[in-house]
Amino acid sequence: MASRGKTETSKLKQNLEEQLDRLMQQLQDLEECREELDTDEYEETKKETLEQLSEFNDSLKKIMSGNMTLVDELSGMQLAIQAAISQAFKTPEVIRLFAKKQPGQLRTRLAEFPDQGSNPRPLHWKADSLLLDHQMDRDLMVGKLERDLYTQQKVEILTALRKLGEKLTADDEAFLSANAGAILSQFEKVSTDLGEHLRLKKYTY
Repeated sequence: MASRGKTETSKLKQNLEEQLDRLMQQLQDLEECREELDTDEYEETKKETLEQLSEFNDSLKKIMSGNMTLVDELSGMQLAIQAAISQAFKTPEVIRLFAKKQPGQLRTRLAEFPDQGSNPRPLHWKADSLLLDHQMDRDLMVGKLERDLYTQQKVEILTALRKLGEKLTADDEAFLSANAGAILSQFEKVSTDLGEHLRLKKYTY
């Protein structure tokens, strides 16, 4: 019976990950096509996808309710979805790796970042990652926009690693403290409260 329950939990987790992958792919496709859409169309499509994520999160809460095995298995996914809904995280691949609790791959992504210099370049996520439009005007790929993208992606990865219980270097902690914005700070509070709620709930059953 225990083996059967484990198999069912594994299948459920796989199905949920596939649903999340589909939604992340929608966000990724939207970003790749952003230059082809007018502002209203882009915002409306993104809003619809975030609403789907919110509905998915509600379903996830119901599935996890009262089942501590699923709480242990899916808590990371719930935190990642919260990050996406709140717009604290905007890079689909980081959200996906966070949800699947894959700190090793997140650290691989982090290692691909150049050392912080006068003009750091953001990662060009390829294949299953966020792909920056190579046709984007060169003037927009330098200066503030470039630095903002670099900072955003690195902050997301470091935050995900921290939430997954990974130890950060002193330099990474300093970078996170210096660059975490108001939205990310709010997510930190909400996710900390959620984590505490799940911990207390676990010991209640």
